[in-house]
Amino acid sequence: MTKYEELANLLFADIDKTPEYYEELYPPRQLKEGARVTRFAPSPTGFLHFGNLFTCINAYTTAKNTGGVFYVRVEDTDQKRKVEGAVESMLKSLSVYGVKADEGVVGENEEIGDYGPYYQSKRKEIYQAYAKSLVQQGLAYPCFCTPEELDEIRNAQENEDIKGYYGKYAKCRDLSVEEVKKNIDAGMPWTLRLKSPGDITKKCYFDDVIKGKIEMPENVIDVVLLKADGIPTYHFAHAVDDHLMRTTHVFRGDEWIASVPLHLQLFKVLGFKPVKYAHVAPIMKEENGGKRKLSKRKDPEAAVTYYAEQGYPKDSVNEYVMTIANSNFEDWRRVNKDEPIEKFPYNPKKMSVSGALFDIAKLTDVSKNVICKMTADDVFEQSYEWAKEFNPQLAALYEKDKDYAKAVLNIDRENKKPRKDIAKWSDIPDYISYMYDETFEECYDLTGNATPSLAVDVLEKYKDIVDINDDKDTWFDKIKSICEPCGCTPNVKEFKQNPDAFKGHVGDVSTVIRVALTGRTNTPDLYCITALLGEERVKARIEKAIAHYKEEK
Repeated sequence: MTKYEELANLLFADIDKTPEYYEELYPPRQLKEGARVTRFAPSPTGFLHFGNLFTCINAYTTAKNTGGVFYVRVEDTDQKRKVEGAVESMLKSLSVYGVKADEGVVGENEEIGDYGPYYQSKRKEIYQAYAKSLVQQGLAYPCFCTPEELDEIRNAQENEDIKGYYGKYAKCRDLSVEEVKKNIDAGMPWTLRLKSPGDITKKCYFDDVIKGKIEMPENVIDVVLLKADGIPTYHFAHAVDDHLMRTTHVFRGDEWIASVPLHLQLFKVLGFKPVKYAHVAPIMKEENGGKRKLSKRKDPEAAVTYYAEQGYPKDSVNEYVMTIANSNFEDWRRVNKDEPIEKFPYNPKKMSVSGALFDIAKLTDVSKNVICKMTADDVFEQSYEWAKEFNPQLAALYEKDKDYAKAVLNIDRENKKPRKDIAKWSDIPDYISYMYDETFEECYDLTGNATPSLAVDVLEKYKDIVDINDDKDTWFDKIKSICEPCGCTPNVKEFKQNPDAFKGHVGDVSTVIRVALTGRTNTPDLYCITALLGEERVKARIEKAIAHYKEEK
């Protein structure tokens, strides 16, 4: 028995499984050539950030576009920071946007798949088996340095270019088995460190999926692999897990680029084929002429729950994410207006290297385009589901008469040029408020050439001829018919040629009627509004408007 095998047995006496056992237990996946295996690996410490969603959708799309596998692994080794319900909340937020794992954690303490357990807290023995193997090969060793000793090392390195536990500063690197045994018998706590094979004069080269070729110094630090409680660090755990779960591509924030030399070194000493890393730049936001990272603290839109609360449809968010994920998406969408987003030839190499810019105005525009193409039934069903959770008043209006609600939502919809008034479901209460007596707010402000005097004249004549059973042409002919008796022209062009000859034109007459019925100067089709409001409500609102304008005269 070599001294390293003796050391391994001393440190891990209870570990009887070997890496070979786990290699057989978790064999390579039987997937087609080019299929990619990606993952979402959150810590259960809080809500889903928009940046997490962005990274996750890119990983998910990569797996789906290549016929691969997308799984969820929960990195919960730090139990002190665990937030109850965080995993379920994150999974729910992802599912809203169509991101559903093929395997892994699919609910709080609920897993599916053959490569689990998918909670790191349940994989302690696996990590220790690989740690034991590294010790047996002389590639890892126990460190007994106290926090005070580590502080002394940090202070001594104040003027050094490289800081950390390495070289002459690695005090425990060459302890004998006898010294280790003596320390353990004395009850001294220990961590397990990598015996880094790195060379301070050499470089590490890797090809980032997003950022291209990168060159960095090799890792020379003897990093901690297992903490004093036997729990692995992120560095060690992710290497073991990504290998055994047969991950091919890891999408993560570019703050991890500095760790790549270490991570590639870990894959090498463990005898694993390395994953390909895709480092996603942070989502940026414009502020005071500059740019900053989207902030959990400053920006409500940083939380993914914000989009559900505001009522942005999942299709809108997904479309917007793809506009900032791939520079060619908008060109593709212009040519393929009605194609499902899944048909887009997504390519992670077309992601922004410096950081995509979050723009709520752009999201709003994208969402208007998405919603305007929906059928009235779709708008009703999706906004009704939203309202039941976030706006009970709107849900109650819908429930009074669902067919009426659908008819209201169908005004100027399902035609060649649908209106784009709605960007999110929270816009709907205001958008349809004048169609319900409970929410109608009177406002008699006029625009254009309309005056209170003209309004009285127009409405007095209109109330006697309005008939909600008229077809659209008849209805508009009636509006034109009252123009001349009111001193207006039914011809806008004629008014422009000789404005002093008339009090207004047919547009002004229509505006008077629109304001009386809706309290607004800009609405969808007035004919449809009139027909849906019904004769009783139309005449009652006209009478009220006449009384108001008579007082103003």
